[in-house]
Amino acid sequence: MQESDRRRLVDALAFALAAHGKQTRKGTEVPYVSHLLSVAGLVLDAGGDVTQAVAALLHDTLEDGDRVDVAGLRAGFGDEVAAIVAACTDVLPGDTREAKSPWGARKTRYLAHLRSAGPRAQLVAACDKLHNLRSLIGDLRSQGAATLERFTASPERTRWYYESAHALLRDSLPDSARLEFDALIEALRGFIARSEGP
Repeated sequence: MQESDRRRLVDALAFALAAHGKQTRKGTEVPYVSHLLSVAGLVLDAGGDVTQAVAALLHDTLEDGDRVDVAGLRAGFGDEVAAIVAACTDVLPGDTREAKSPWGARKTRYLAHLRSAGPRAQLVAACDKLHNLRSLIGDLRSQGAATLERFTASPERTRWYYESAHALLRDSLPDSARLEFDALIEALRGFIARSEGP
Protein backbone atom coordinates (compact mmCIF):
# COMPACT_ATOMS: atom_id res chain seq x y z
CA MET A 1 0.00 0.00 0.00
CA GLN A 2 1.34 3.41 -0.92
CA GLU A 3 2.13 6.00 1.73
CA SER A 4 -0.58 8.30 0.36
CA ASP A 5 -3.19 5.54 0.79
CA ARG A 6 -2.01 4.79 4.33
CA ARG A 7 -2.30 8.49 5.15
CA ARG A 8 -5.85 8.64 3.77
CA LEU A 9 -6.87 5.71 5.99
CA VAL A 10 -5.22 7.25 9.05
CA ASP A 11 -6.93 10.59 8.39
CA ALA A 12 -10.31 8.91 7.89
CA LEU A 13 -9.96 6.92 11.10
CA ALA A 14 -9.01 10.04 13.05
CA PHE A 15 -12.02 11.88 11.59
CA ALA A 16 -14.34 8.97 12.43
CA LEU A 17 -13.02 8.76 16.00
CA ALA A 18 -13.65 12.48 16.46
CA ALA A 19 -17.10 12.31 14.86
CA HIS A 20 -18.32 9.35 16.91
CA GLY A 21 -16.72 10.39 20.19
CA LYS A 22 -17.54 7.98 22.98
CA GLN A 23 -20.40 6.23 21.16
CA THR A 24 -20.84 2.50 21.67
CA ARG A 25 -22.60 -0.21 19.69
CA LYS A 26 -26.32 -0.30 20.48
CA GLY A 27 -27.03 -2.08 23.75
CA THR A 28 -23.34 -2.79 24.46
CA GLU A 29 -20.18 -1.22 25.83
CA VAL A 30 -18.29 -2.01 22.61
CA PRO A 31 -16.72 1.16 21.16
CA TYR A 32 -18.50 2.19 17.98
CA VAL A 33 -15.23 2.40 16.09
CA SER A 34 -15.05 -1.42 16.14
CA HIS A 35 -17.90 -1.47 13.61
CA LEU A 36 -16.22 1.08 11.36
CA LEU A 37 -12.92 -0.82 11.37
CA SER A 38 -14.72 -4.09 10.66
CA VAL A 39 -16.66 -2.66 7.72
CA ALA A 40 -13.49 -1.16 6.24
CA GLY A 41 -11.75 -4.53 6.60
CA LEU A 42 -14.65 -6.31 4.89
CA VAL A 43 -14.51 -3.81 2.03
CA LEU A 44 -10.81 -4.48 1.49
CA ASP A 45 -11.34 -8.27 1.83
CA ALA A 46 -14.07 -8.03 -0.82
CA GLY A 47 -11.70 -6.37 -3.31
CA GLY A 48 -12.61 -2.78 -2.61
CA ASP A 49 -9.99 -0.07 -2.89
CA VAL A 50 -8.72 2.53 -0.45
CA THR A 51 -11.35 5.10 -1.47
CA GLN A 52 -14.08 2.60 -0.59
CA ALA A 53 -12.31 1.69 2.67
CA VAL A 54 -12.10 5.38 3.59
CA ALA A 55 -15.83 5.70 2.88
CA ALA A 56 -16.43 2.61 5.05
CA LEU A 57 -14.63 4.24 7.97
CA LEU A 58 -16.81 7.33 7.50
CA HIS A 59 -20.07 5.65 6.45
CA ASP A 60 -22.00 6.56 9.61
CA THR A 61 -20.62 10.06 10.16
CA LEU A 62 -23.55 11.84 8.48
CA GLU A 63 -26.08 9.67 10.28
CA ASP A 64 -24.60 9.47 13.76
CA GLY A 65 -21.55 11.71 13.80
CA ASP A 66 -21.10 14.93 15.65
CA ARG A 67 -21.47 18.02 13.40
CA VAL A 68 -20.55 16.35 10.10
CA ASP A 69 -22.02 17.30 6.72
CA VAL A 70 -21.48 16.33 3.10
CA ALA A 71 -19.55 19.51 2.34
CA GLY A 72 -17.09 18.75 5.13
CA LEU A 73 -16.60 15.20 3.89
CA ARG A 74 -16.11 16.44 0.34
CA ALA A 75 -13.53 19.00 1.45
CA GLY A 76 -11.63 16.50 3.57
CA PHE A 77 -11.89 13.30 1.56
CA GLY A 78 -13.06 14.10 -1.98
CA ASP A 79 -16.21 13.86 -4.05
CA GLU A 80 -16.40 10.08 -4.34
CA VAL A 81 -15.97 9.38 -0.63
CA ALA A 82 -18.64 11.98 0.18
CA ALA A 83 -21.00 10.45 -2.41
CA ILE A 84 -20.51 6.90 -1.07
CA VAL A 85 -21.08 8.04 2.51
CA ALA A 86 -24.24 9.91 1.44
CA ALA A 87 -25.49 6.75 -0.32
CA CYS A 88 -24.92 4.74 2.87
CA THR A 89 -26.84 7.21 5.04
CA ASP A 90 -30.48 6.75 6.02
CA VAL A 91 -31.30 10.19 7.44
CA LEU A 92 -33.89 12.41 5.81
CA PRO A 93 -33.56 16.17 5.25
CA GLY A 94 -33.80 17.98 8.57
CA ASP A 95 -32.87 14.94 10.66
CA THR A 96 -30.25 15.25 13.38
CA ARG A 97 -28.48 12.61 15.43
CA GLU A 98 -30.85 13.37 18.30
CA ALA A 99 -34.07 13.80 16.28
CA LYS A 100 -34.55 11.50 13.29
CA SER A 101 -37.57 10.83 11.12
CA PRO A 102 -39.58 7.66 11.85
CA TRP A 103 -37.62 4.42 11.37
CA GLY A 104 -39.81 3.06 8.56
CA ALA A 105 -39.60 6.23 6.47
CA ARG A 106 -35.81 6.37 6.82
CA LYS A 107 -35.25 2.72 5.94
CA THR A 108 -37.66 2.77 2.98
CA ARG A 109 -35.91 5.83 1.52
CA TYR A 110 -32.48 4.31 2.19
CA LEU A 111 -33.34 1.11 0.31
CA ALA A 112 -34.81 3.07 -2.61
CA HIS A 113 -31.73 5.29 -2.74
CA LEU A 114 -29.37 2.30 -2.71
CA ARG A 115 -31.11 0.79 -5.74
CA SER A 116 -29.81 3.68 -7.82
CA ALA A 117 -26.41 3.90 -6.13
CA GLY A 118 -23.43 2.65 -8.06
CA PRO A 119 -21.72 -0.67 -7.39
CA ARG A 120 -18.90 0.98 -5.44
CA ALA A 121 -21.33 2.41 -2.90
CA GLN A 122 -23.33 -0.82 -2.85
CA LEU A 123 -20.22 -2.78 -1.85
CA VAL A 124 -19.68 -0.51 1.16
CA ALA A 125 -23.36 -0.78 2.10
CA ALA A 126 -23.27 -4.57 1.72
CA CYS A 127 -20.25 -4.82 4.02
CA ASP A 128 -22.01 -2.59 6.56
CA LYS A 129 -25.09 -4.81 6.57
CA LEU A 130 -22.96 -7.97 6.68
CA HIS A 131 -21.15 -6.76 9.78
CA ASN A 132 -24.38 -5.56 11.42
CA LEU A 133 -25.89 -9.00 10.87
CA ARG A 134 -22.78 -10.76 12.20
CA SER A 135 -23.08 -8.73 15.39
CA LEU A 136 -26.84 -9.20 15.66
CA ILE A 137 -26.73 -12.96 15.15
CA GLY A 138 -23.80 -13.26 17.57
CA ASP A 139 -25.84 -11.41 20.21
CA LEU A 140 -28.94 -13.49 19.50
CA ARG A 141 -26.91 -16.67 19.92
CA SER A 142 -25.32 -15.54 23.18
CA GLN A 143 -28.11 -13.46 24.72
CA GLY A 144 -31.28 -14.78 23.13
CA ALA A 145 -34.35 -13.08 21.67
CA ALA A 146 -34.21 -10.26 24.23
CA THR A 147 -31.54 -8.79 21.94
CA LEU A 148 -34.32 -7.76 19.55
CA GLU A 149 -35.85 -5.49 22.20
CA ARG A 150 -33.04 -2.95 21.87
CA PHE A 151 -34.10 -2.08 18.31
CA THR A 152 -36.62 0.60 17.38
CA ALA A 153 -38.46 -1.66 14.95
CA SER A 154 -40.41 -4.78 15.79
CA PRO A 155 -38.72 -8.12 15.07
CA GLU A 156 -40.87 -8.51 11.93
CA ARG A 157 -39.85 -5.07 10.63
CA THR A 158 -36.21 -5.76 11.48
CA ARG A 159 -36.44 -8.95 9.44
CA TRP A 160 -38.09 -7.06 6.54
CA TYR A 161 -35.30 -4.49 6.53
CA TYR A 162 -32.46 -7.00 6.52
CA GLU A 163 -34.18 -9.23 3.96
CA SER A 164 -34.70 -6.20 1.69
CA ALA A 165 -31.09 -5.07 2.08
CA HIS A 166 -29.88 -8.62 1.48
CA ALA A 167 -31.89 -8.98 -1.73
CA LEU A 168 -30.58 -5.66 -2.99
CA LEU A 169 -26.93 -5.96 -1.96
CA ARG A 170 -25.92 -9.64 -1.85
CA ASP A 171 -24.63 -9.69 -5.44
CA SER A 172 -22.23 -6.85 -4.59
CA LEU A 173 -20.19 -9.26 -2.49
CA PRO A 174 -17.67 -11.92 -3.52
CA ASP A 175 -18.76 -15.55 -3.15
CA SER A 176 -17.53 -16.25 0.39
CA ALA A 177 -19.06 -13.08 1.84
CA ARG A 178 -22.27 -13.64 -0.14
CA LEU A 179 -22.63 -17.13 1.31
CA GLU A 180 -22.11 -15.77 4.81
CA PHE A 181 -24.70 -13.04 4.17
CA ASP A 182 -27.17 -15.72 3.01
CA ALA A 183 -26.52 -17.84 6.11
CA LEU A 184 -26.95 -14.88 8.45
CA ILE A 185 -30.29 -13.96 6.87
CA GLU A 186 -31.50 -17.53 7.37
CA ALA A 187 -30.34 -17.42 10.99
CA LEU A 188 -32.20 -14.14 11.55
CA ARG A 189 -35.38 -15.61 10.07
CA GLY A 190 -35.06 -18.59 12.41
CA PHE A 191 -34.54 -16.49 15.53
CA ILE A 192 -37.47 -14.22 14.71
CA ALA A 193 -39.75 -17.15 13.90
CA ARG A 194 -38.89 -18.71 17.26
CA SER A 195 -39.42 -15.41 19.06
CA GLU A 196 -42.94 -15.21 17.62
CA GLY A 197 -43.82 -18.57 19.15
CA PRO A 198 -46.21 -21.23 17.78
